[in-house]
Amino acid sequence: MEFTVRKLNTTDYDDILVGWWKGWKWTPPTRDFLPENGEGGFIVLDGDTPVCAGFVYITNSKVAWCEFIISNPNYKDHRKEALSLLVETINTLCIELKMKYIYALLKSNSLIDLYSNLGYKQADSYKSEMIKVL
Repeated sequence: MEFTVRKLNTTDYDDILVGWWKGWKWTPPTRDFLPENGEGGFIVLDGDTPVCAGFVYITNSKVAWCEFIISNPNYKDHRKEALSLLVETINTLCIELKMKYIYALLKSNSLIDLYSNLGYKQADSYKSEMIKVL
């Protein structure tokens, strides 16, 4: 296992990520809902195998928002390590951009544990996500 991390590119959304979201039985967010039209994040690979990806929204405050973390449903061997590398990569970017806070909404207990192990603190819990399409 040799992980590499790269920035998401223009083909990753259609060629990889949509299939992962559907594989986990999630509705894929539309490309225009994602930062940089689906390229505002990172993907972790094990050799040539894509393992996980995630996005980071940069705001007009000192807050960055880490969101839409997704993994390859068929890759199980070192998923936790790859996810840790992904979140640490996002953390590093946010430090470089002089952000003060990283915000994440999490539903998965395994991701909550992973973030906790990386120094994130639980804030409030929420009951619903609400979005208005304009």
